[in-house]
Amino acid sequence: MHRSLGLSFLTLLIFAAFAYASSGDRAQSFQSCIVKCESRTCPYTHATPLLDRLTFWTCADACKYRCMHYLTDFAIQAGTSIEQYYGKWPFWRKGGMQEPASVMFSVLNGLFHWWGVERLRNRVPVGHPMKKYYLRFAMVSINAWVWSSVFHTRDLPFTEKMDYFSAALAIMYAFYYTVVRLFHLYTPATTPQINPSPRHIVRRFLAFVCAGAFLAHVTYLTFLPRFDYSYNMIANLIVGMAHNILWLLYSLPASLSVLHRFPGRPKSYRPSYASKAALFVVLTTAATALELFDFPPWGRYIDAHALWHLSTVPIIPFWYEFLIQDARDDGWKPRL
Repeated sequence: MHRSLGLSFLTLLIFAAFAYASSGDRAQSFQSCIVKCESRTCPYTHATPLLDRLTFWTCADACKYRCMHYLTDFAIQAGTSIEQYYGKWPFWRKGGMQEPASVMFSVLNGLFHWWGVERLRNRVPVGHPMKKYYLRFAMVSINAWVWSSVFHTRDLPFTEKMDYFSAALAIMYAFYYTVVRLFHLYTPATTPQINPSPRHIVRRFLAFVCAGAFLAHVTYLTFLPRFDYSYNMIANLIVGMAHNILWLLYSLPASLSVLHRFPGRPKSYRPSYASKAALFVVLTTAATALELFDFPPWGRYIDAHALWHLSTVPIIPFWYEFLIQDARDDGWKPRL
Protein backbone atom coordinates (compact mmCIF):
# COMPACT_ATOMS: atom_id res chain seq x y z
CA MET A 1 0.00 0.00 0.00
CA HIS A 2 2.67 0.08 -1.38
CA ARG A 3 1.83 -0.74 -2.61
CA SER A 4 0.75 0.17 -6.49
CA LEU A 5 -0.68 3.55 -7.10
CA GLY A 6 -3.87 5.30 -8.07
CA LEU A 7 -6.31 3.05 -9.84
CA SER A 8 -4.55 -0.01 -8.48
CA PHE A 9 -5.97 0.84 -5.05
CA LEU A 10 -9.50 1.55 -6.21
CA THR A 11 -10.96 -1.93 -6.19
CA LEU A 12 -9.17 -2.87 -2.97
CA LEU A 13 -10.78 0.08 -1.23
CA ILE A 14 -14.20 -0.58 -2.75
CA PHE A 15 -14.18 -4.14 -1.44
CA ALA A 16 -12.99 -2.92 1.95
CA ALA A 17 -16.01 -0.64 2.17
CA PHE A 18 -18.18 -3.75 2.31
CA ALA A 19 -15.92 -5.76 4.59
CA TYR A 20 -18.60 -6.28 7.20
CA ALA A 21 -21.44 -7.12 4.82
CA SER A 22 -20.78 -10.87 4.68
CA SER A 23 -23.65 -13.31 4.97
CA GLY A 24 -21.59 -16.25 6.25
CA ASP A 25 -20.80 -14.87 9.70
CA ARG A 26 -24.43 -13.74 10.16
CA ALA A 27 -25.86 -17.19 9.39
CA GLN A 28 -27.57 -18.95 12.28
CA SER A 29 -25.70 -22.18 11.54
CA PHE A 30 -22.35 -20.37 11.91
CA GLN A 31 -23.33 -18.66 15.15
CA SER A 32 -24.68 -21.88 16.64
CA CYS A 33 -21.48 -23.71 15.70
CA ILE A 34 -19.38 -21.08 17.46
CA VAL A 35 -21.45 -21.26 20.65
CA LYS A 36 -21.13 -25.05 20.78
CA CYS A 37 -17.40 -24.97 20.02
CA GLU A 38 -16.60 -22.35 22.65
CA SER A 39 -18.67 -24.06 25.33
CA ARG A 40 -16.92 -27.38 24.70
CA THR A 41 -13.30 -26.27 24.23
CA CYS A 42 -12.59 -22.80 25.57
CA PRO A 43 -13.23 -23.39 29.30
CA TYR A 44 -10.54 -26.08 29.28
CA THR A 45 -6.80 -25.74 29.05
CA HIS A 46 -5.49 -26.79 25.69
CA ALA A 47 -2.20 -26.43 23.87
CA THR A 48 -2.10 -23.65 21.28
CA PRO A 49 0.57 -23.79 18.57
CA LEU A 50 3.40 -21.33 19.15
CA LEU A 51 2.88 -19.44 15.87
CA ASP A 52 -0.82 -19.04 16.69
CA ARG A 53 0.09 -17.60 20.09
CA LEU A 54 2.59 -15.21 18.51
CA THR A 55 -0.08 -13.95 16.11
CA PHE A 56 -2.68 -13.61 18.90
CA TRP A 57 -5.14 -16.29 17.86
CA THR A 58 -7.50 -17.00 20.75
CA CYS A 59 -9.71 -19.99 21.47
CA ALA A 60 -12.73 -18.00 20.25
CA ASP A 61 -10.86 -17.25 17.02
CA ALA A 62 -10.03 -20.93 16.66
CA CYS A 63 -13.73 -21.79 16.97
CA LYS A 64 -14.65 -19.29 14.28
CA TYR A 65 -11.97 -20.77 12.05
CA ARG A 66 -13.15 -24.35 12.59
CA CYS A 67 -16.80 -23.49 12.07
CA MET A 68 -16.02 -21.50 8.93
CA HIS A 69 -14.22 -24.43 7.33
CA TYR A 70 -16.76 -26.96 8.59
CA LEU A 71 -19.56 -25.04 6.86
CA THR A 72 -17.39 -24.52 3.77
CA ASP A 73 -16.77 -28.28 3.55
CA PHE A 74 -20.50 -28.83 3.86
CA ALA A 75 -21.24 -26.25 1.13
CA ILE A 76 -18.77 -27.90 -1.25
CA GLN A 77 -20.24 -31.35 -0.63
CA ALA A 78 -23.78 -30.04 -1.08
CA GLY A 79 -22.86 -28.08 -4.19
CA THR A 80 -24.02 -24.77 -2.73
CA SER A 81 -22.22 -21.44 -2.85
CA ILE A 82 -19.27 -20.75 -0.56
CA GLU A 83 -19.87 -17.86 1.82
CA GLN A 84 -17.57 -15.10 3.04
CA TYR A 85 -17.00 -14.61 6.76
CA TYR A 86 -16.26 -11.19 8.25
CA GLY A 87 -15.58 -9.82 4.78
CA LYS A 88 -13.13 -12.56 3.78
CA TRP A 89 -13.22 -15.86 1.96
CA PRO A 90 -12.43 -18.98 4.00
CA PHE A 91 -8.65 -19.42 3.81
CA TRP A 92 -6.54 -22.18 5.28
CA ARG A 93 -4.27 -20.72 7.93
CA LYS A 94 -0.58 -21.60 7.72
CA GLY A 95 2.08 -20.68 10.27
CA GLY A 96 -0.37 -18.35 11.99
CA MET A 97 -0.93 -16.46 8.71
CA GLN A 98 -4.57 -15.74 7.93
CA GLU A 99 -4.03 -15.31 4.17
CA PRO A 100 -0.65 -16.94 3.43
CA ALA A 101 -0.67 -16.29 -0.33
CA SER A 102 -1.37 -12.57 0.11
CA VAL A 103 1.36 -12.43 2.75
CA MET A 104 3.88 -14.08 0.43
CA PHE A 105 3.00 -11.81 -2.49
CA SER A 106 3.11 -8.70 -0.26
CA VAL A 107 6.60 -9.67 0.87
CA LEU A 108 7.57 -10.19 -2.77
CA ASN A 109 6.36 -6.67 -3.63
CA GLY A 110 8.40 -5.26 -0.75
CA LEU A 111 11.51 -7.10 -1.93
CA PHE A 112 11.15 -5.67 -5.43
CA HIS A 113 10.88 -2.18 -3.99
CA TRP A 114 14.11 -2.87 -2.10
CA TRP A 115 15.60 -3.96 -5.42
CA GLY A 116 14.45 -0.56 -6.69
CA VAL A 117 16.33 1.16 -3.86
CA GLU A 118 19.56 -0.54 -4.93
CA ARG A 119 18.98 0.32 -8.58
CA LEU A 120 18.29 3.95 -7.76
CA ARG A 121 21.41 4.20 -5.59
CA ASN A 122 23.65 2.68 -8.25
CA ARG A 123 22.23 4.08 -11.47
CA VAL A 124 20.83 7.54 -10.75
CA PRO A 125 23.74 10.02 -10.88
CA VAL A 126 25.06 11.35 -7.59
CA GLY A 127 23.66 14.81 -6.99
CA HIS A 128 20.65 14.32 -9.26
CA PRO A 129 17.90 16.59 -7.88
CA MET A 130 15.24 13.84 -7.90
CA LYS A 131 17.33 11.00 -6.46
CA LYS A 132 16.40 11.61 -2.83
CA TYR A 133 12.70 11.85 -3.70
CA TYR A 134 12.73 8.53 -5.54
CA LEU A 135 14.58 6.84 -2.68
CA ARG A 136 12.02 8.14 -0.18
CA PHE A 137 9.22 6.86 -2.39
CA ALA A 138 10.83 3.42 -2.42
CA MET A 139 11.09 3.41 1.37
CA VAL A 140 7.47 4.44 2.02
CA SER A 141 6.43 1.77 -0.51
CA ILE A 142 8.44 -0.87 1.36
CA ASN A 143 6.72 0.25 4.56
CA ALA A 144 3.32 -0.11 2.88
CA TRP A 145 4.04 -3.67 1.78
CA VAL A 146 5.41 -4.61 5.20
CA TRP A 147 2.12 -3.56 6.76
CA SER A 148 0.20 -5.31 4.02
CA SER A 149 1.97 -8.54 4.93
CA VAL A 150 1.27 -7.95 8.63
CA PHE A 151 -2.40 -7.22 7.98
CA HIS A 152 -2.85 -10.34 5.85
CA THR A 153 -1.08 -12.34 8.54
CA ARG A 154 -3.52 -11.15 11.20
CA ASP A 155 -6.54 -8.96 10.53
CA LEU A 156 -6.92 -6.80 13.64
CA PRO A 157 -8.16 -3.21 14.02
CA PHE A 158 -4.59 -1.95 14.51
CA THR A 159 -3.05 -3.90 11.62
CA GLU A 160 -5.93 -2.87 9.36
CA LYS A 161 -5.38 0.82 10.10
CA MET A 162 -1.64 0.54 9.62
CA ASP A 163 -2.18 -1.18 6.28
CA TYR A 164 -4.58 1.51 5.06
CA PHE A 165 -2.56 4.42 6.46
CA SER A 166 0.69 3.11 4.99
CA ALA A 167 -0.95 2.69 1.59
CA ALA A 168 -2.34 6.23 1.83
CA LEU A 169 1.12 7.56 2.68
CA ALA A 170 2.62 5.81 -0.37
CA ILE A 171 -0.08 7.27 -2.62
CA MET A 172 0.35 10.76 -1.16
CA TYR A 173 4.12 10.71 -1.41
CA ALA A 174 3.93 9.43 -5.01
CA PHE A 175 1.73 12.42 -5.83
CA TYR A 176 4.15 14.75 -4.03
CA TYR A 177 7.30 13.62 -5.83
CA THR A 178 5.43 13.59 -9.15
CA VAL A 179 4.46 17.26 -8.75
CA VAL A 180 8.02 18.11 -7.68
CA ARG A 181 9.41 16.29 -10.74
CA LEU A 182 7.00 17.46 -13.42
CA PHE A 183 6.74 21.09 -12.31
CA HIS A 184 10.47 21.36 -11.56
CA LEU A 185 10.14 22.29 -7.89
CA TYR A 186 13.40 20.52 -6.98
CA THR A 187 16.61 22.43 -6.40
CA PRO A 188 18.69 22.20 -9.61
CA ALA A 189 22.01 20.45 -9.01
CA THR A 190 23.89 23.03 -11.11
CA THR A 191 22.30 26.10 -9.52
CA PRO A 192 23.55 27.64 -6.26
CA GLN A 193 21.02 27.33 -3.44
CA ILE A 194 19.11 30.58 -2.92
CA ASN A 195 16.86 30.53 0.10
CA PRO A 196 14.10 31.18 -0.06
CA SER A 197 13.89 30.79 -3.84
CA PRO A 198 10.41 30.76 -5.45
CA ARG A 199 10.57 27.04 -6.21
CA HIS A 200 11.76 26.35 -2.65
CA ILE A 201 8.76 28.22 -1.24
CA VAL A 202 6.31 26.41 -3.53
CA ARG A 203 7.86 23.02 -2.72
CA ARG A 204 7.64 23.69 1.02
CA PHE A 205 4.02 24.77 0.63
CA LEU A 206 3.25 21.60 -1.34
CA ALA A 207 4.92 19.48 1.34
CA PHE A 208 2.92 21.27 4.03
CA VAL A 209 -0.38 20.69 2.18
CA CYS A 210 0.37 17.00 1.51
CA ALA A 211 1.54 16.33 5.08
CA GLY A 212 -1.43 18.20 6.52
CA ALA A 213 -3.88 16.32 4.32
CA PHE A 214 -2.35 12.98 5.30
CA LEU A 215 -2.39 13.80 9.04
CA ALA A 216 -6.00 15.00 8.81
CA HIS A 217 -6.88 11.79 6.95
CA VAL A 218 -5.29 9.59 9.61
CA THR A 219 -6.77 11.61 12.50
CA TYR A 220 -10.28 11.48 11.06
CA LEU A 221 -10.19 7.72 10.49
CA THR A 222 -8.53 7.00 13.84
CA PHE A 223 -11.05 8.74 16.07
CA LEU A 224 -14.24 7.69 14.32
CA PRO A 225 -16.39 5.14 16.18
CA ARG A 226 -16.15 2.96 13.07
CA PHE A 227 -13.68 3.06 10.20
CA ASP A 228 -15.13 5.06 7.28
CA TYR A 229 -14.25 2.83 4.32
CA SER A 230 -16.16 4.95 1.81
CA TYR A 231 -14.31 8.14 2.73
CA ASN A 232 -10.99 6.29 2.70
CA MET A 233 -11.75 4.97 -0.78
CA ILE A 234 -12.67 8.40 -2.16
CA ALA A 235 -9.69 10.19 -0.60
CA ASN A 236 -7.13 7.71 -1.93
CA LEU A 237 -8.83 7.57 -5.32
CA ILE A 238 -8.65 11.35 -5.77
CA VAL A 239 -4.94 11.51 -4.94
CA GLY A 240 -4.11 8.39 -6.95
CA MET A 241 -6.01 9.61 -9.99
CA ALA A 242 -4.22 12.97 -9.82
CA HIS A 243 -0.89 11.12 -9.79
CA ASN A 244 -1.86 8.99 -12.80
CA ILE A 245 -3.19 11.93 -14.80
CA LEU A 246 0.08 13.82 -14.35
CA TRP A 247 2.10 10.92 -15.74
CA LEU A 248 -0.35 10.55 -18.62
CA LEU A 249 0.30 14.21 -19.44
CA TYR A 250 4.03 13.45 -19.36
CA SER A 251 3.52 10.69 -21.94
CA LEU A 252 1.53 12.76 -24.47
CA PRO A 253 2.92 13.04 -28.01
CA ALA A 254 5.31 15.91 -28.67
CA SER A 255 2.66 17.71 -30.74
CA LEU A 256 0.35 17.73 -27.72
CA SER A 257 2.91 18.49 -25.03
CA VAL A 258 1.38 20.18 -22.01
CA LEU A 259 4.25 19.81 -19.57
CA HIS A 260 7.81 21.05 -19.91
CA ARG A 261 9.39 17.63 -19.34
CA PHE A 262 13.03 18.66 -18.88
CA PRO A 263 14.54 21.94 -17.75
CA GLY A 264 17.25 21.83 -20.42
CA ARG A 265 14.96 21.20 -23.37
CA PRO A 266 11.97 22.89 -25.04
CA LYS A 267 8.44 21.75 -24.23
CA SER A 268 8.27 19.79 -27.47
CA TYR A 269 11.16 17.54 -26.39
CA ARG A 270 9.78 14.05 -25.71
CA PRO A 271 12.08 11.08 -25.07
CA SER A 272 11.25 7.79 -26.76
CA TYR A 273 10.54 6.05 -23.43
CA ALA A 274 7.89 8.61 -22.37
CA SER A 275 5.09 6.22 -23.37
CA LYS A 276 6.17 3.92 -20.53
CA ALA A 277 4.46 6.27 -18.08
CA ALA A 278 1.13 5.71 -19.84
CA LEU A 279 1.79 1.99 -20.02
CA PHE A 280 2.33 1.96 -16.26
CA VAL A 281 -1.13 3.47 -15.73
CA VAL A 282 -2.65 0.89 -18.08
CA LEU A 283 -0.88 -2.00 -16.35
CA THR A 284 -1.93 -0.96 -12.85
CA THR A 285 -5.51 -0.57 -14.05
CA ALA A 286 -5.42 -4.01 -15.67
CA ALA A 287 -4.00 -5.52 -12.49
CA THR A 288 -6.82 -3.97 -10.52
CA ALA A 289 -9.37 -5.59 -12.82
CA LEU A 290 -8.45 -8.94 -11.28
CA GLU A 291 -10.41 -8.03 -8.17
CA LEU A 292 -13.51 -7.37 -10.24
CA PHE A 293 -13.57 -11.13 -10.86
CA ASP A 294 -13.79 -12.00 -7.18
CA PHE A 295 -14.09 -15.74 -6.59
CA PRO A 296 -13.70 -18.27 -3.77
CA PRO A 297 -10.00 -19.03 -3.25
CA TRP A 298 -8.39 -21.84 -5.20
CA GLY A 299 -7.55 -24.55 -2.72
CA ARG A 300 -8.60 -22.03 -0.04
CA TYR A 301 -5.31 -20.20 -0.55
CA ILE A 302 -5.36 -17.97 -3.65
CA ASP A 303 -8.19 -15.56 -4.43
CA ALA A 304 -8.51 -12.54 -6.73
CA HIS A 305 -7.00 -10.24 -4.10
CA ALA A 306 -3.91 -12.43 -3.79
CA LEU A 307 -3.58 -12.50 -7.59
CA TRP A 308 -3.82 -8.70 -7.60
CA HIS A 309 -0.86 -8.57 -5.22
CA LEU A 310 1.02 -11.00 -7.44
CA SER A 311 0.27 -9.03 -10.62
CA THR A 312 1.79 -5.83 -9.20
CA VAL A 313 5.18 -7.50 -8.70
CA PRO A 314 6.47 -7.19 -12.32
CA ILE A 315 5.11 -3.64 -12.57
CA ILE A 316 7.46 -2.43 -9.83
CA PRO A 317 10.80 -2.99 -11.67
CA PHE A 318 9.19 -1.63 -14.82
CA TRP A 319 8.42 1.66 -13.00
CA TYR A 320 11.86 1.95 -11.41
CA GLU A 321 13.51 1.40 -14.78
CA PHE A 322 11.38 4.21 -16.18
CA LEU A 323 12.37 6.56 -13.34
CA ILE A 324 16.03 5.70 -13.89
CA GLN A 325 15.76 6.30 -17.63
CA ASP A 326 14.09 9.62 -16.95
CA ALA A 327 16.77 10.61 -14.44
CA ARG A 328 19.60 9.76 -16.84
CA ASP A 329 18.12 11.60 -19.80
CA ASP A 330 20.30 14.28 -21.41
CA GLY A 331 17.46 16.71 -20.93
CA TRP A 332 18.65 17.27 -17.37
CA LYS A 333 21.95 18.67 -18.64
CA PRO A 334 22.13 22.41 -19.34
CA ARG A 335 22.35 23.24 -23.04
CA LEU A 336 25.65 24.74 -24.13
